[in-house]
Amino acid sequence: MEESLIEELQSQRTKYKDYISYLGDIASEFHGYLSNPKLHNNPIILSLPDHPTIKPIPETTKPVPPVFTAGQYSKEDVTKLLGRVTVPDTKPESRKIKPMETASTQYNTHNYTLYLMGFLLLVFLLISGLDIDNHTWKQNDEKSGVKLMLSLSSSVTKVRKYIVPDVDSVLHISLGKSGRLWVSGDKDNLFQIDPEGNRRKQIQSSVGFGYHTVTQDGDLIYTDEKNNVITRITQDETITELIKTGDWNPTCIHASHINGDILVGMVKDEAAKVTRYSKTGKEIQNIQRNNNGQGLYSHPYYITENINGDICISDFNKRAVVVVNKSGQHRFSYTGQNPKFHPFGICTDLLGHILVSDGKTVHLLDQDGQFLSLLLTPKSLIKNPIGLCVDDENNLHVGHWNTNTVTVYKYLQ
Repeated sequence: MEESLIEELQSQRTKYKDYISYLGDIASEFHGYLSNPKLHNNPIILSLPDHPTIKPIPETTKPVPPVFTAGQYSKEDVTKLLGRVTVPDTKPESRKIKPMETASTQYNTHNYTLYLMGFLLLVFLLISGLDIDNHTWKQNDEKSGVKLMLSLSSSVTKVRKYIVPDVDSVLHISLGKSGRLWVSGDKDNLFQIDPEGNRRKQIQSSVGFGYHTVTQDGDLIYTDEKNNVITRITQDETITELIKTGDWNPTCIHASHINGDILVGMVKDEAAKVTRYSKTGKEIQNIQRNNNGQGLYSHPYYITENINGDICISDFNKRAVVVVNKSGQHRFSYTGQNPKFHPFGICTDLLGHILVSDGKTVHLLDQDGQFLSLLLTPKSLIKNPIGLCVDDENNLHVGHWNTNTVTVYKYLQ
């Protein structure tokens, strides 16, 4: 009964979402023809009838909920069915303690020690976030134990650096499986780098900023802005065309590690938006305007997701980090600490911090957009930071402009 009601409501929800998306497309289309250069003598506007036809709101039915009819039973009937608990009126007897024997004492102590060791091991495994049922030493997805122990360090420490071959700049870094990273620069190549900085794979791709990401399953997904296509490469190196974006140019992409959705920043002429797709490539949501009807974005360069589901966009042309919640409602915009702020790479960490580079420094914000500090500055000998990524060890990888070096920093303890 419950499943049938849920299926019916889900079906109606899908109808309304499709209709809302349909209305959004119509609104976007008409908005594009309302600017002055396009309004006069526009063949589409002139060909419209006096009353443009819009599909009616889909018809749906009100679900019929089940009706609960209370039974007519008395307290005595329940007692007869289940019985009753009584306290006997008996005088309690004192326990007689027998003296322990040596052999018995050794046996019980040994058993207790084994029990205690097993209990402590169980507690350790639970705190460490390990999968006990499957007897595998894998980290819990939410990493709750690690999160509770993390905090900001009083200082930032340089851990190491590594070289990415065949690039002049490191513009974007995506975290993959087993600590491996996908790195791109100013040429049409993508490189997979292991934790030691050794190159493992190389594929030919397009050139861009935040144009690639790795899914929960370890698949690489990247955009092709020239052909308006999003491609997926599985771990067995099967290549498929996952999404076609029509006349919208996909500029940046992020695969959610919360629910597997794919978030894509796009531009078309002077318009920009973020579209959410399912992991199979089905369009779910479009985010383009705030509650006042104003455009949220100008040109998304990089995109990421915070631990609470917020979508964080680094918008170079708008000179702002624009953050909306998972429903698409505008939460805040961060415009830097000086008028020359131009954001580039952006990422988040386990504590919900937002890290964003501006080509000179790395800014650290809290989950609500409050400025905390300049994490890295020229005084810390950092030069031209662009691409950012926090790895599984909670270290910050920083790619630089005009050099093929990636520097790794520790800022959490």
